[in-house]
Amino acid sequence: MSYSKASYLQHVAIRVRDMQWHIRFFEEALGMPIASRQGPEDDPAQVWLVGGIQLIADPNVEQSDGQLAHLGIMAGDVEKAIEEVSRWEVTQMPQGNNWFALPDGLVIELVEAPLKG
Repeated sequence: MSYSKASYLQHVAIRVRDMQWHIRFFEEALGMPIASRQGPEDDPAQVWLVGGIQLIADPNVEQSDGQLAHLGIMAGDVEKAIEEVSRWEVTQMPQGNNWFALPDGLVIELVEAPLKG
């Protein structure tokens, strides 16, 4: 049985070399404030911005424009989506049973969609 719920992109995670520059840029140039952060305010490991962008601090990134880390996909029923995705040629990732690498290396994180009410 196929997974019949609709899914949509929840966030895009990007590796950046200079976290503080990117925070300032998105906040000041585009008005996208931080929704949450992991780590200290002056040196966070990760930040999530209003609007679906996650920035991951990575001083080893060779491109100044950042590198895609993964796609966060919202699913109406994560458990059923995991069952369906597992039937495909994917590799389970160590982050959890809702993380998969596709054959070409693209990483997807399945996230439970909030209930509408």
